[in-house]
Amino acid sequence: MRITAIHIYAIRLPLRVPFVVSYHSYNDMPSIIVKIETDEGLVGYGEGVADEHVTGETWEGTFAILKHTLAPRLIGTNPLHIEALHERMDGAIYGAPTAKAAIDIACFDLMGKKLGQPIYQLIGGRFHDAFPITHVLSIGNPNEMAEEAMSVITEGYRSLKMKVGTHINEDIARIQAIRERVGDDISIRVDVNQGWKNSATTVKALHALEILGIDWLEQPVIADDIDAMAYIRTKTNIPLMIDEGLKNMRDMREIIQKRAADKVNIKLMKCGGIYPAVKLVHQAELAGIECQIGSMVESSIASAAGFHVAFAKKIITSVELTGPLKFTKDVGNLRYELPYIRLTDKPGLGIDVNEQTLLELTAFSDVIR
Repeated sequence: MRITAIHIYAIRLPLRVPFVVSYHSYNDMPSIIVKIETDEGLVGYGEGVADEHVTGETWEGTFAILKHTLAPRLIGTNPLHIEALHERMDGAIYGAPTAKAAIDIACFDLMGKKLGQPIYQLIGGRFHDAFPITHVLSIGNPNEMAEEAMSVITEGYRSLKMKVGTHINEDIARIQAIRERVGDDISIRVDVNQGWKNSATTVKALHALEILGIDWLEQPVIADDIDAMAYIRTKTNIPLMIDEGLKNMRDMREIIQKRAADKVNIKLMKCGGIYPAVKLVHQAELAGIECQIGSMVESSIASAAGFHVAFAKKIITSVELTGPLKFTKDVGNLRYELPYIRLTDKPGLGIDVNEQTLLELTAFSDVIR
């Protein structure tokens, strides 16, 4: 099988409500969709959602890298040779994990369709039957966040992830309000998205948080400060999760060596796709560190890819792939059975892509042959 064409679409996915985190507020989500055609008539889809605050990539830059750097070097290659494909992409450009993830996902979609198997069968086989879905709360005032929390609990959700990362006193008030409103039986995870900056601020906040029974605290300090995470871990009984601080295997090695986290949040956009994500999972398993598969708020395409990784690996104990639930219009049809997700046994990603919707959401596009 050979790649004959790579279509690149820059789209904007419309959100039901703005998505607010410590460093930005999104009114819609910019995404890059790739469609890879082959000489056997099979088509594979991939996606890259860039975040300049996490990987240093932009929507426009990811499109340009795919168009000018990666796609031209992949025409004529075999999409099933994943190790060689990543070596070729790494030789073409350093970093750029979001662009590489889009290609990687499309090639795994092709591999599954070629073999008539879902992707999870290609990376270890199915281990989990279903994952509970965690509802993500954007930053807002305490009462609004508590009201939203109660509304989703009535829908069946049993876990909440809170976005915080402003002033610690305001954040503590948000967490306290939600814990008081939902009671002790609902799981609460707190994601600071680097907003508390340093260990001193974080340790100050921990004294108030330790009595609130949160599941874990995610990325309170700036991404590159692995030493700060290791220090904070010695000062609290609250499990710590690294997100922005984990992008690649070198980061994982440092996290393990410094005992800097109890959990890690692996995202395909940060590491370069399904194949690198599986490598990170194996590193974490070797060190006994539980994993989560997270999201950059992606469409059904990349969300399905993340779920395939999660369903295949025992050490992955939670998922956070709720992008399709946040959009008023999506390019794919990933199905949720709220508050759970269960994958089908369809080949490849296991979803259908609506080409008409894809074109409707496209701001600009190109094709490399």
